[in-house]
Amino acid sequence: MDVDSIRIHNASWIVPVSSAPIENGGVAVADGTLLAVGETAQLYRQFPKAMVTDHGQAALTPALINVHTHLELSHLAALAEFPLDATFTGWISRLLEMRDRLGATGELAEQAARFAAEHQYRTGVSALADIGNTAINRSLAAIFPGRLLPFTEYLGLAERTLAKNEQRLARENDATLCAGHAPYSTHPSLLRRLKERARTLGHIFPIHTAEPASEGEMIREGRGEMVEFIRQRGFWDNSFVPRGTGGTIHYFRDLDLLDNQTLCIHAIHVTGEEIRIMAGEGVKLCLCPGSNQFLRTGTPPVRAYLDHGMLPALGTDSLASNPRLSLWREMRLLAEAHPEVMAAEIFRMATLGGAEALGMERCLGTLEAGKEADLLVVPLPADATNEEQVYRLLTNKDEQVEPNRIPK
Repeated sequence: MDVDSIRIHNASWIVPVSSAPIENGGVAVADGTLLAVGETAQLYRQFPKAMVTDHGQAALTPALINVHTHLELSHLAALAEFPLDATFTGWISRLLEMRDRLGATGELAEQAARFAAEHQYRTGVSALADIGNTAINRSLAAIFPGRLLPFTEYLGLAERTLAKNEQRLARENDATLCAGHAPYSTHPSLLRRLKERARTLGHIFPIHTAEPASEGEMIREGRGEMVEFIRQRGFWDNSFVPRGTGGTIHYFRDLDLLDNQTLCIHAIHVTGEEIRIMAGEGVKLCLCPGSNQFLRTGTPPVRAYLDHGMLPALGTDSLASNPRLSLWREMRLLAEAHPEVMAAEIFRMATLGGAEALGMERCLGTLEAGKEADLLVVPLPADATNEEQVYRLLTNKDEQVEPNRIPK
């Protein structure tokens, strides 16, 4: 290694996430890799010829990770500009109507998606998982400065759509990441095939899980708001067999969908038994506080997840169900809704939780020697004098103030 390429970045606080914050600390970086994290005096002794950049009263943190987006819906942002005055299925109807009117693809959709992706990176997100029904996210993946995982989403609950979807899935390139939309919108046999493919290829398998309460009613009883919505759209053919008891996680277990590469998104309406099932299978979670608040779908049992050893990730969802795509805002909303959850735990969700959910924990999510030097500089007020204050400031940061990035 060329010693002349080593640089030390100092700040009033270093937030490694994997260990306690370090007051008046620093990180040593070379060729885009973290060499060491610690107190400045120690780093000066270890790297006496290193160039030094002092960032002053600020926190140096890992970059953020957004585990759930639908960037291709960004041109439908008008849906979330005003408080929702409809049911969950009413919102879906409006979304489908607006997308039919404006188009799912084309210049408007592509420009809005690109702007949203650029905004994510500017505000500190270095990796994101995006779910789409078009090729827009694959195009964005090629130009996104960080890592963008583009998932192709499969829908189709009616029996008549199954063969066509299975044939389409069989033609997918092995490099293509595929996701099931939700238990209320994707045939159970197709969900099995999607998960079998993901297991074979070693891919993550994201799926919307227990988001509206009406999903559970459909799974248990085969009736309710969701069933009526599907029937009105002509896709309820009575081929779906209700379980009689249990909820979404029991249904997923019956379909053999659960393992440590299954990513359950939202996961609001779950029981204590279902949480134990998820924890036992090593299932990953992604919470979306902003979207849940807008759609009024409820709040997930965050404390219970943490108490079972699960570290959720955070996602913004789309501009169609969230007025602002900001992980800083997601942290603040989660803190407001769950005062029993510590600020340090929330910041771990936005960093390490995201890295673990996307299988990137070896290179992102924390500040540790050997990981990528993907660093944010977040200004702090002078009264940030202890760890708790630092974490509270990070999880209640003004989302309009963009953090600085340290070039790799």
